[in-house]
Amino acid sequence: FCHIVAAFPGRANCPYYAKAELLADYLQANLPDFRVHKITQHPDRWEQWLHGICEMNGWEHRQSPIIWRELLDRGGKGLLLGGANDFLEYAQHYYGITSMMLSEEMLDIAEENLQAHMEIEKEEEEIRNHINPLQIWITSASAPICYQVIPLLANGEVFGMTTEISIHLLDTDQFKEVLCGIVMEVEDMAFPLLQDISEHTEIDTAFLQADIIIVLDDILLKREVQSPENYIREVSEICKVYAPLIEKNAKRGVRVISAGKTFVNLKAMMIITYGPSIKPENVIAVATSWESAAKAMLARKLNMNTAGVKDVIVWGNITGCNYIDLSHAKLYRYDCAIWGPANFSRPLLNLICDSKWIHSEFLSAQSSLSSRVCHCAGMLPAHAIATVLRYWFHGSPPGEIVSVGVLSKGQFCVPEGIVFSMPVRFQNGSWEVMTELEINETTQEVLGCLSHDLIQEKRIALKEIKEMHPYGADKITT
Repeated sequence: FCHIVAAFPGRANCPYYAKAELLADYLQANLPDFRVHKITQHPDRWEQWLHGICEMNGWEHRQSPIIWRELLDRGGKGLLLGGANDFLEYAQHYYGITSMMLSEEMLDIAEENLQAHMEIEKEEEEIRNHINPLQIWITSASAPICYQVIPLLANGEVFGMTTEISIHLLDTDQFKEVLCGIVMEVEDMAFPLLQDISEHTEIDTAFLQADIIIVLDDILLKREVQSPENYIREVSEICKVYAPLIEKNAKRGVRVISAGKTFVNLKAMMIITYGPSIKPENVIAVATSWESAAKAMLARKLNMNTAGVKDVIVWGNITGCNYIDLSHAKLYRYDCAIWGPANFSRPLLNLICDSKWIHSEFLSAQSSLSSRVCHCAGMLPAHAIATVLRYWFHGSPPGEIVSVGVLSKGQFCVPEGIVFSMPVRFQNGSWEVMTELEINETTQEVLGCLSHDLIQEKRIALKEIKEMHPYGADKITT
């Protein structure tokens, strides 16, 4: 005997499907080589599904159920039997068995089938919602940083080895081919946790259901051509487009990361300004690249591993005038006369004997340090983004300082309402400023100067808003 599989797709509430289904169950229970495969469809989706299956197989059938036979030992396309009456004739002819089900029974079973189908659909929907991937949107996705950050996000180390993600790449039409190339290459890498990756050039659909948004948009600086006011105007225009779309399309608790090589503080502030319903604590600017570059410079001076340098603080305007503070910096596993366990640390300033180097070469080298960060190929800023996201979701190392640009609430006497890089800790999915840190008078004076620069930048940006919204500027500013 051939192994026969009878396929039974039908409308879930169809009484004729119920009659044919019970007869098929009887045949499967009593014939060793007879198998049944059932497919129920919701009444609202039945017509579309039936049209698709018939078109694919070249069949003509217009009612519920549709039944076909597959001979597994022979292979090939299924043989259409027809509807319920056709199957009853088939069973009578080949097996001498028929169904004597009454109409009332058919209707009762059809109702039970519909209820069961709806319960199964509800369970499947709950499962899909439970494993719904994180929706990550990356703007200006043709930038080299994006190319470097995608593998870091998709390998499971940032969000966890059980968290699936979907990545959406957003850029203008002129970079569509670049985005398509990135999508193809990432798909070839077959990351187990990457559910899908897609490119987008239609701005109106940007940030749909976004959980995380990484803003990479940079302004090409040509100071001999444009004034700082023009650059600030460009940043404002970008954020003026993004912020309302984030409010409209993204999830309510969306987390926005301002990254890149220019105006990261300003981008974060303008997104908060133009998007009043976006939670300010969910918008941060990444300073980790400057932290890492400073630690590497110090490690080279001390002839040690960069990973042993901790708690270097970046204050102020991350991609502008900032101050790298070493007063809280510590060294771990430093080769010196005093040894201790792995968690034993020494104050960095106590171990750099050459104080002249600190006050001259290191501080004067900050401009070259910034230049090196801004001209890197993309690995360093990509690693910085991945590190901050990992800390935001899973917490930063206990006791360790992380520099992040956040909206000031007056901490460390920094004026309120500007995005200012300061020391924070990440814990339980959020962050808090480490206000318990003591800062000396010199540092406080520097913070005052840095605040002045950011206030001036904000005034220019708000001037642009007032020109565009003369009657609503106060509301927007507030």
